[in-house]
Amino acid sequence: MKRGKVDIITMGCSKNLVDSEQLMRQFDALGYQVNHDVEKPNGEVVIVNTCGFIGDAKEESVNMILQLADLKKKRKIGKLYVMGCLSERYLTELQQEIPEVDKYFGKFNYNEILTDLGQEYRADLRLERSLTTPAHYAYLKISEGCNRTCSYCAIPLITGKHRSRSMDDLEAEVKMLVDKGVKEFQLIAQDLSYYGIDRYKTQKLAELLERLSDIPGVGWIRLHYAYPAHFPYEILKVMRERENVCRYLDIALQQVSNNMLGIMRRNFTKAQTYELIKRIREEVPGIHLRTTMLLGHPGETEADIDELKEFLRFARFERLGAFAYSHEESTYAYKHYHDDVPEEVKQQRMDEIMSLQQEIAGEINRTKIGTKLKVIIDRKEDDYFIGRTEFDSPEVDPEVLIPVNTKGVKVGEFYETEIVGAAEFDLYGR
Repeated sequence: MKRGKVDIITMGCSKNLVDSEQLMRQFDALGYQVNHDVEKPNGEVVIVNTCGFIGDAKEESVNMILQLADLKKKRKIGKLYVMGCLSERYLTELQQEIPEVDKYFGKFNYNEILTDLGQEYRADLRLERSLTTPAHYAYLKISEGCNRTCSYCAIPLITGKHRSRSMDDLEAEVKMLVDKGVKEFQLIAQDLSYYGIDRYKTQKLAELLERLSDIPGVGWIRLHYAYPAHFPYEILKVMRERENVCRYLDIALQQVSNNMLGIMRRNFTKAQTYELIKRIREEVPGIHLRTTMLLGHPGETEADIDELKEFLRFARFERLGAFAYSHEESTYAYKHYHDDVPEEVKQQRMDEIMSLQQEIAGEINRTKIGTKLKVIIDRKEDDYFIGRTEFDSPEVDPEVLIPVNTKGVKVGEFYETEIVGAAEFDLYGR
C-alpha cells in the first residue's frame, strides 16, 4: 500500500469518466498522487466508479469490487470506496453482500468521499477536471438524467429526471480546457435532444453549439446520444454552416418496426424514423450517423428483424453497435413482459445485424479511397500513427493508420491526409 496515493477505477460510460475526472482534480488539489485505471491498484485510497446499466456491466462492476475487497483483506490497499450507478441503484444490497467496502456512495454524492477522509470539497474547482483522455480531446457532459420512459431502460431509475447544465458553465469549462490544450470536444448526455427544456423552457442544443463553436481554439465538436422523438432539427443548420461542428451524430434508434417501437415505449413510429434519417442526410450532406440497436426485447419476432434489416439497407449507417436485451429489475419491461427471447436467439440476431453492418461499413469505407480528409492524431502505436477524421469518435469508431516513418507528425495535431486504403472498419492514409 502506497501512502498519499489514490487509485480511481472507472467502469461504464464516458459520463462516468467525467465524474471520475472531477473527483481526481479534487484529490490532486489536496496533494495526493492520483492514478486512473492502473493494472495493480495499491493506493492508500481506492475508489471504483461503477456501472449499473445492464447485466454484463453490473457483473463486471461487482467483480471489480470483489477483487479490490480481496486486496484490502491482504492489506495491499487502504480504504475502499464504491461510487456510481451500481451503488446508486443497489446501495442496501451491496452494503449487505460486500461489507468489506469502507463506504458506498451513489451517482451524485461522491464528493462526500472527501469529507469521509477529513478533507473539504473545493467549490472553486467545480468546473475543473484531471483529464484521463489524451490531452487534445475531452468529454463534455452537458446534462444528467433522462425524462424518457423506454420500457427496457434502468437509467432514469438511477439518474432521475433530466437536468441541463447552464450554458455559461459549459462555456467557461470549454474555455478552461482550451487553455490547457484541448482541441476536440465530445458532447455527451443521456439525451442531447432534451437539453435546455428544464432550465430554459425550450430546446437549446443549437444555441449551445453556436456558443461553444465560437470559442477560439475549439477545433471539433461532436454530438453523442440524441433521441429521435422531438429531435432538435435546428442543430442541422449549425452543423452544416460551422466547420468545427463535426458532421457526425450519435442517435440511438434501438428498433424500427411499429410493433417493437410500441412495445418499447419509444414514442416514435417507423415512418417517422425513415423521415428523420432522410431529412438529416438531406440537410447535412456527408454526415456520418452512429446508432445502436437493441435486440431480443420481449415480443420481438423474426418479422421485426426482417424490417430492421430492410431499414439498415435504406439508412446505411456509417457506424452501428448492437446489444442484447437485459431484463432489468423495476423497469417497465420487467414488470409487464416476460423475457421471452432465448439468449441464443438474441445472440444470433445480433450476429446477423452486425454481419450486415460490416458489409455496409466496408462498402462506405472503400468510397473514401483517394479522398483527402482532416485527421487528428491520437497516438503512436507499433508501425503507425493512429488518428481519426471528423466522422470518428474516440474508442468506438474506425481509425486512420498513417505509417510511423512519416516525417513531422505530432500527436494531438490536425493533418490533411490522403486515404490510400480501406479495411472493413479502418482506413489507411498518408
